[in-house]
Amino acid sequence: MHPSFTKAKIFAGLALIILTIAFTFPMVTYHGTMNKIDEGKGSEVSPIAVKVWNFYNQGRYKSVTTPKEAHNDLEKMISSSSEIGVASLPIWAVSLEAPNYPKEAFPEGIPVFFHFDGYSGEVHEMNTINHYVGMDPMWVGGHFERAIGPYALLLLSAIMILFIAYNSKLLNLMMLIPASLPLLFIMDYSYWLYWFGHNLHDWGAFKIKPFMPTVFGDGKIAQFITHSYPTIGFYMLVAISLLSLLAFFAKQKAMRETEMNTEAKA
Repeated sequence: MHPSFTKAKIFAGLALIILTIAFTFPMVTYHGTMNKIDEGKGSEVSPIAVKVWNFYNQGRYKSVTTPKEAHNDLEKMISSSSEIGVASLPIWAVSLEAPNYPKEAFPEGIPVFFHFDGYSGEVHEMNTINHYVGMDPMWVGGHFERAIGPYALLLLSAIMILFIAYNSKLLNLMMLIPASLPLLFIMDYSYWLYWFGHNLHDWGAFKIKPFMPTVFGDGKIAQFITHSYPTIGFYMLVAISLLSLLAFFAKQKAMRETEMNTEAKA
């Protein structure tokens, strides 16, 4: 076997492991849990979903309204009606600062974290601020993406497994899909920011013109200072992307040189 075939399998395997641990496993095991919580059916949440959420939320930001004894314990979070987010790794972080949110009460401003399958952080407070300027609550956007997220990642995992198991030009080309994950996320994220900023309603107490929220960096909306930056999940996507590209080029090289050797022998 050409040594680059082995390299391709190793690169793809590492990308698959990161994808599974960071996103696919927590998304699949936690899928549907938020709906149960929102519907007041917290007692129906599966034990595996509880354990996965508790594990992945160690050390993550919790709303300032969350009792300290409930931190990192999904069952206590549910019973105390605390702000609950999803389990997968957050990909992007946005925070707002304003005079009416003093540092003493909100030391990190009003942070919200965007995931493939939902949100975490001060989601309720952020939606209140959005309402103030006539913007829809966050759940209005990304319905399709959140709905297909677990299934899309399972399909992507299957593609990567097939890539490792078989040498195929089609499967090699399909490795460009995980390689494009960071770009796809930024494109989708930017689109929804544009949509929210250009579909303002008259109900806002503060009237502002349609605008494009800051995708990356610091900005200003009305009296709010905004911060928008990638977080741990995005760096995992970059790692998956780089490993997928390495796998793609390694296998492409192996198949090309194998074909050349076969033709030379013929």
